[in-house]
This record gives sequence, structure tokens and C-alpha cells, in this order.
Amino acid sequence: MSNSKFKITKLACYTAYFTMSSVFCVPPILFVTFRELFGISYTLLGTLVLVNFFTQLGIDLIFTAFSKHFNTKAIVRITPLITAAGLFMYALIPTLFPNIAYIGLLIGTVIFSVASGLSEVLLSPTIAAIPSDNPQRDMSFLHSLYAFGTFTIIIISTLFLKLFGADNWMYLIMFLACLPVISAVMFMLSPMPDMSSDTSGTVSADSTKRRTIGLALCVACIFFGSCAENTMANWISTYVKNALGVSKVVGDIFGVAMFAILLGIARITYAKFGKNIYRTLLISMIGAALCYLAAGLSSNIIVAFIACIMTGFCTSMLWPGALIMMKEKIPNAGVAAFALMAAGGDLGAAISPQLLGIIVDNVSVTDFALNLSNTLHISAEQVGLKIGMLVTSLFPIIGILIVLAIIRYFKKNSVKI
Repeated sequence: MSNSKFKITKLACYTAYFTMSSVFCVPPILFVTFRELFGISYTLLGTLVLVNFFTQLGIDLIFTAFSKHFNTKAIVRITPLITAAGLFMYALIPTLFPNIAYIGLLIGTVIFSVASGLSEVLLSPTIAAIPSDNPQRDMSFLHSLYAFGTFTIIIISTLFLKLFGADNWMYLIMFLACLPVISAVMFMLSPMPDMSSDTSGTVSADSTKRRTIGLALCVACIFFGSCAENTMANWISTYVKNALGVSKVVGDIFGVAMFAILLGIARITYAKFGKNIYRTLLISMIGAALCYLAAGLSSNIIVAFIACIMTGFCTSMLWPGALIMMKEKIPNAGVAAFALMAAGGDLGAAISPQLLGIIVDNVSVTDFALNLSNTLHISAEQVGLKIGMLVTSLFPIIGILIVLAIIRYFKKNSVKI
């Protein structure tokens, strides 16, 4: 089947990945609203984030172990409908039954997190399986749409809540729930490429060993890349406000939004001009490490602020780049390998932001932080944030070593395995 017959399929993958961003960025925007309307505690609101992550990680691990037992083509087609169902549940139960609002939010979170996990596991191998003259471009473009989707949906949500009021939040969610249905219709009307999880032919023990080592290195790469990207993505708003003293409005508009825009622009740029994924990964890790160090060490607010924003550009290709590399060197890996990569990325996305929070909480109350705050004329909390940023710079620094090990390993094992 020619590439032209998969045009709608590819477009469906792109729209599904674009709308998937609503699952991640809209709920935190509404946390204050939920607290005011339903009296939900911060702890329970934070639990929704944990449920989101662990549900997705569970899906990743299930597909890693049991991908052969699923009809992946059918699941890809219905995944957007699961997203829509979760978002509708998220909106309707708290509205219709305000006394059990949190239960509705929890049920909706589980459902759309399942869909999000399925999207992470299946959309990348779907794109990779579609015949293409430039598969790296297609993969990079797919992941750029998440960044642009985040930016677009944040703008839409902010304007909606400003114009129509937070009390009408459920209509925003229902509107967003309609978007995945478009992707589902396109999937139903289009052919699906073969995404067999089995490798063809007989595989020797030596080849299996080299294959396993190669995949493990790719998983390590996406883990540290995800740590580098998501630490700043989750903390940039708080960091520029509390550590740098920038106002929240300026921090969100020129910090959070610009981070997402640069993330998307860099992925689009690689999709159009990029060629050497190994060099790109190495330069990205080095750039990310320098950004974290500049953000944590610089006493100049503008320099530190720019460093935070530029982290988005530097880390943009670390997640999709690891997938591109894995697909190139392990071309018959199948859905299970993509699921394992997604698990590595999701694990990094959860561990690194949480680690920074733990560091800040524990460092801020020490005598060391108090003495240093007096010397630098900043608060103990600011000291904790800066030290947290410096400690988490270890993720891209270790990532540099991982990429160098990958380059050396695949150069030694030059034949695709």
C-alpha cells in the first residue's frame, strides 16, 4: 500500500496527538476552580496528577509485556473515543452530582489517562510504520504537535475562563471532549499500517543480546531526556516567580508559553532540516545542562529567565529523538519496544519534578540555606529552588554520558540489530 493511501491515517495521528495535550494542561488550570467550587483539598488535587501518571505508566508496562495479545489497529481507532469519554465524565459527574464531585474527577482522570497512555504507546509506532521518504521528519512533527497543542489549549482555556467565568468550566471540558471525536472518525475511515510486534526471521542469541543492550541504552536516553524536559516544564512558573521574583503573569506568558513554543519550534525545525539524530541528542543534552546551571547559578534575573525558557528549545528533541534513534537502530522492535520507551519517558516525567520539590522542601529549612540566604540577600526558599535546579542539572549531565555511550555502542555494532 502506497504512502498516499495513509495520508488520512497520518493526519488522524497528528490531530490525536495535538488534542492529547488537553489531558495534561487543562486539569491543573482548573485546580483553583475545583477548590473554590467543591472544597477539594490540595492533597486530593495533587492525587489526580499522581493517578494520571500511574495510569499511563501502567498502560505502558501492560503493552510492554503483552502487546502481542492486543489488536493494536482497533485500539488506535478507539483511543480518541476513550479520551472523549473521560473528558465528558470529568465534566458531567461534578456538574450533575456536586456532592461526589471528586469521585467524578477521579473517574474521568483514570479514563482519559488510559487513552493518553495508549496514545503515547501507539501513535509513535503508527507513524513509524507508515511508509515515508523522511520518517525522522514525521516523528519529530508528531511530537511538535503536543507542544503546540499545549500552547493553543492553554490560550483557549484562559480566554474561555476569562470571558465566561470559572463557573462554566464544564463547557470548556465538553468542547475539548469533542475534538478527539474528529480523530476517531478519521481513524475509522483510513487504513492502518502493519505494526507487528514480532521480529521476522530467526534471531541469534548474540543478536538478541545486542538488541537488548541497544534498547536499554535507548530507554536510558529517553528517561534522562524526559527528566531534563519535564523538570523545567513543571517548575518554570514557580521558579521564575519565587526564585527570580518575576510576576506570575509575565512568568506564565513569557515563561511557560515561550517554553512550549520553543519546544514546538525546535521539533518543527528538526522535522524540516534535521539529519543527524546522534549529534542532535548530544548537543541537546549539553545545552540542557548549561541552561540548568545558568538558571541555578546566575544572579542576573534576565540571564536566569532566558536560561529557563531556552531549556524548552534544548530539550525539545530528547524524547522524540530517542524514539527516532531506537526506530533506526532496532527497526523491527514493534509496539512492545515503543511501550517500554514510553514507560521510561513517563517514569522520568514523574521522578524528576518530584525530586526537585523534595530538594526544595528539605534544603529550605536547613541552617546552610539560612546562612547562604543572608550572604546572598535572598530568601531560604530561593536558595532551595536554586540548589534544586543545580541538582537536577545532573539529569542532562548523565544524559550526555548516555548519548556518548550510545554513539560508541552503535558505532561498534554498526549493523542494524
